[in-house]
Amino acid sequence: MEGTKKVKTALISVFDKSGIDGLLGDLQSYGVTIYSTGGTWQYLRSLGIEAIAVEDFTTFPSILGGRVKTLHPLVFGGILARRDEAGDREEMRQYNIPEIDMVVVDLYPFEQTLATTDEEQAIIEKIDIGGISLIRAAAKNFADVLVVASAELYEKTREILAQNNGATTRADRQHFAAHAFGVSSHYDTAIFGYFNREAYIHTFRQSINAHQALRYGENPHQTGFFFGELSANFDQLHGKEISYNNLNDLDAAIELIHDFEEPTVAILKHNNACGLASRPQIVDAWKAALAGDPVSAFGGVIITNTPVDEETAQEMNKLFFEIILAPAYSDEALATLKQKKNRIILINRKTARQALRFKSALNGVLAQQPDTKTETADDLKFATTRTANEQEIADLLFANKIVKHTKSNAIVLAKDGQLLGSGTGQTSRVDALRQAIAKALAFGFDLNGAVMASDAFFPFADSVQIAREVGISAVVQPGGSIRDSETIAYCDKHNMAMALTGFRHFKH
Repeated sequence: MEGTKKVKTALISVFDKSGIDGLLGDLQSYGVTIYSTGGTWQYLRSLGIEAIAVEDFTTFPSILGGRVKTLHPLVFGGILARRDEAGDREEMRQYNIPEIDMVVVDLYPFEQTLATTDEEQAIIEKIDIGGISLIRAAAKNFADVLVVASAELYEKTREILAQNNGATTRADRQHFAAHAFGVSSHYDTAIFGYFNREAYIHTFRQSINAHQALRYGENPHQTGFFFGELSANFDQLHGKEISYNNLNDLDAAIELIHDFEEPTVAILKHNNACGLASRPQIVDAWKAALAGDPVSAFGGVIITNTPVDEETAQEMNKLFFEIILAPAYSDEALATLKQKKNRIILINRKTARQALRFKSALNGVLAQQPDTKTETADDLKFATTRTANEQEIADLLFANKIVKHTKSNAIVLAKDGQLLGSGTGQTSRVDALRQAIAKALAFGFDLNGAVMASDAFFPFADSVQIAREVGISAVVQPGGSIRDSETIAYCDKHNMAMALTGFRHFKH
């Protein structure tokens, strides 16, 4: 094959020795001369494998507590030398530099250390210098050198050597070099993230190694991938493979449920809650949430912040839905929900919210902090003569939590801890309100005494007028329109309560 080269020498320097024994045995069987460093050299000797200590051929010891071991011209010359360059070959002879055909490195575990301690010195000492330099040098000279930059490639390396009787092809070396630069890039990105945690430098850098191909993207003719660790967010107990659209809905559902402390059930479709209710008992929360829009609930995503019991599972099982996400399930509830073989059943791990949220746009990336503002009673500044009563205040806060997580322009109508109707993604606030009213009335709700939440201010008084005509008694909105006084005056004239929060919750 083109560019096939026999591996005659190898430099091995690995922090984690697990999984490497088989590869070491293969190299020994092919008669490869092995160079190694400190702990790795001792490990090789314990296996009975002959190896030359790096300091023996550089005649320079490991110094500075192991910070400098391989950073030497004899090592990097042997890796970077171009075998087809006469000048390089002459200098190797002049300085007695041995050729190194293969480099195997497992870096210091920087990310693992970061995840287990906040002790600065311990973290700093796990920034690999020699190892990352070896990887980059070997990858740069892939024309002559095979670089094995992580343990996940040990078995693949063994297969390649077996197929070629101890040799590698140029295509193999180039493929491994690409992997090596991926390792180097990811490692440096993690270190940059640690040093830049106070956002000293405003630049976009993300690196995620874990990924999985999805069945397709938003539509069947689009490919789709997820980059990240799904298992860090939830455990899947049952059901089919999670899709691109499922993941979008799950993200919206998890963000929504963060804002509720009382037992709550939400049903989502296309990232919006079509049903949501809070009740002391989860079975009652489920029934009230479903009543909000039993038509849209078909095929939806269910999320709750309360363990699911058998009674609730029996009620839920009457509906076809795609996914349920809960903190726990009783054994009986799980058996009931598993009756549908494709139904996806997940346990929510309650992971922390992301520090930043991203969206691709215009060949670039939009980034922002997540909307973590959740209004309390102290945020309700009543601009009207009449202030809301205790029940209305509870419902205003409840409705405001929902509208925050509803696509703009958004209106939410609620009463007694139950979502009655919502208007989502409309081009005008009046349209959003009319949609919310129409949905509520279609499912038989009495809007007298209900409340209205808006994700942004009312540019005119027409929305509160329409709301009053169907019985809405209290309104919450951020305020800030130049016509706020007209809207407030209308509410005063018709004995409605209006609270201004000062916080807009657009969601696009």
